[in-house]
Amino acid sequence: MALATLARAFSPAGIGNIGVGFDLLGHTVVGPGDVATVRRIDAPTVRVDAVRGDVRGAGDIPLDAGSNTAGRALLALREALGIDHGFAIELDKGIPLGSGLGGSAASCVAALVAANALLERPLSREALYPFALEGEWASTHSRQGDNVGPMLVGGVALATPTRLLRLDVPEWLHCVAVQPDQVLETREARAVLSAPYPLSQVVAHSTHLALFLTGLARADAALIGEGLRDVLVEPRRAPLIPGFAAVKQAAMAHGALGASLSGGGPACFAWFASRAEAAAAAPAMVGGFNAAGCAARAHVSPVAGPRAELLAPAAAALQEGLQPRCL
Repeated sequence: MALATLARAFSPAGIGNIGVGFDLLGHTVVGPGDVATVRRIDAPTVRVDAVRGDVRGAGDIPLDAGSNTAGRALLALREALGIDHGFAIELDKGIPLGSGLGGSAASCVAALVAANALLERPLSREALYPFALEGEWASTHSRQGDNVGPMLVGGVALATPTRLLRLDVPEWLHCVAVQPDQVLETREARAVLSAPYPLSQVVAHSTHLALFLTGLARADAALIGEGLRDVLVEPRRAPLIPGFAAVKQAAMAHGALGASLSGGGPACFAWFASRAEAAAAAPAMVGGFNAAGCAARAHVSPVAGPRAELLAPAAAALQEGLQPRCL
């Protein structure tokens, strides 16, 4: 049977770092996301033909493939696999860049999942991971996996430079992600971390990370809460985000296990031991940004959120007589 020549995929938003897991941990959330439409073309190249949707704060999202996270990822895929054909990409943004919810990563992962469906031998999600890391370089000039990793495999992921592992988490864990109408570029958020840290602070952070991971493994809410305290990155980034202190205070007052910045900010998140607690806290957390003169919206989601998936390209499937596949 002939291979499909067009595929569409959706990638959900994500919470990078989860506070204590800087550049290592992340999870996905139900709510906003990006859609990539990828078409197989005869020319041995990668094109980004269009970027539509929520492009607030993005300036001009580059159409040059090497400077675009989705384009760069597919360039790396072509080169590594020796693919003789090319890809044309169209992106529909549901996550604004600079929001702290993984907007650049979602475009990258959605494009990879769509392009993978057009291959004669599709790769596993873990095998796509190095290409997602390469795509992230276009946005941040670094290859961290805390956003692209969870988007590829779903839920909470431990994403090192060489390994992508989905972690088991209890079903009762829920998250509130609050997205303010602010923009904070990732490079600006990383710049404030350049000064050295004292050893005592690094040891304290490592202690919290160990407690946090042990709490996840044991489904122990007390350990998770004891560990979900970022003493390394949050103190330096928080001053960049008007309203953050009030948002975190509101979350903790409503019984959050912990709260911090999502990725580099300005979005914030909090974890709760039940969906009911998360839903009750969400309006108060939004109110923290409102009090600072900033509109915001909240997304309540299981911590074990979805992974990127193919969307049914109904028109293309009917035209070519193919059934869309879910990988």
